[in-house]
Amino acid sequence: MKKPVLSIEEPEPKKRLRADRPPVDGFVTVVDGHFKSEFDTVDAAEASGRKLKSAYPMLQIEIYDASAKTRTLLS
Repeated sequence: MKKPVLSIEEPEPKKRLRADRPPVDGFVTVVDGHFKSEFDTVDAAEASGRKLKSAYPMLQIEIYDASAKTRTLLS
């Protein structure tokens, strides 16, 4: 008699940011000079950055555009 095969669907591995390498695509929030969260659109990155800035106004938050390799300071 064959036993049923049990399988558990594993979630897709999360894309990890490396502190020593800048991302190559997308937009990233940079908090006090450290890469934090990666987003597909600039609007999503800005919304996240503004939410952080409203909760913690002392932080320096920038949006990093990986394709243009530029940083924009949120004020």
